Amino acid sequence: MEPIGEQSLEDLLRRIRRIEISTRRLVNDVFSGAYHSVFRGQGIEFDEVREYQPGDDVRFIDWNVTARMGAPYVKRYMEERELVVMFLLDVSASGRFGTTTRTRIETAAEICAMLAFSAIRNNDKVGAVVFTDTVEKYVPPDKGQRHALHVLREILVHRPARRGTDVGEALAFVSRVLRRRAIVFVLSDFESPPFERPLATAARKFDLVAVDIVDPRERRLVPGGLVRVWDQERGEERVLDLGRRDVLERFEQRVRERDAALETLLARHGVDRVRVETGEDVAVPLARFFRARARRR
Repeated sequence: MEPIGEQSLEDLLRRIRRIEISTRRLVNDVFSGAYHSVFRGQGIEFDEVREYQPGDDVRFIDWNVTARMGAPYVKRYMEERELVVMFLLDVSASGRFGTTTRTRIETAAEICAMLAFSAIRNNDKVGAVVFTDTVEKYVPPDKGQRHALHVLREILVHRPARRGTDVGEALAFVSRVLRRRAIVFVLSDFESPPFERPLATAARKFDLVAVDIVDPRERRLVPGGLVRVWDQERGEERVLDLGRRDVLERFEQRVRERDAALETLLARHGVDRVRVETGEDVAVPLARFFRARARRR
């Protein structure tokens, strides 16, 4: 992704408009109804008292009204649909890496756009926390398309001040600033210092979804000769001999171990995981996630 300072405001607005147009059809066609069905509201509110009908839950019988009317009546409740949707977006140096058509941050921005437009269609609020190894920007949640576009602009325009990643810092921050229950999407590669404690706290308070954004080249090395590898977050360079089978096997083993450790951590705290590759159509894993979650419900 180009630094925003090197492009005009018109270029930025065009990029936002392209993302809005490309995601609008998917929101309308693919996610219509799916978002509403898989995310619950904040609770229930009283709607009415009506006469008992076969199949009604007897726990909701209003005994005072029943006694007065001489026939059983039940209290009817309706779900409060308004939700808060927060994006915790990792913009550390590794987010600028990409060997396909998009970098990790560009992929994350498209995912945020798709989910944000789904949320505002449902009259929900959206907001964002942009972080590296510290929280660098907070956009409080609000309603409406104008605000959703503002969130997207803030994501694209932000120039990170730091290089590292600390998922725990972002989780601890959102746990402090949001008092009510919310849906929190964490978009990162999760290459971070340990964050189990703030994860556990946030998972108890919020409906937490981990969006693991990976680049194919970070998972599958192509056999070859000597290559230079640059660690963007540490600012270090290493030389790997990709002609050696043991080097390739150790790399693949580390990838498997990393995946297993993250999967175990998230499962232990009941956190859903969505894995997205930078080169794929982001609608595919999101739709798969919606379907899987709908089946569980």
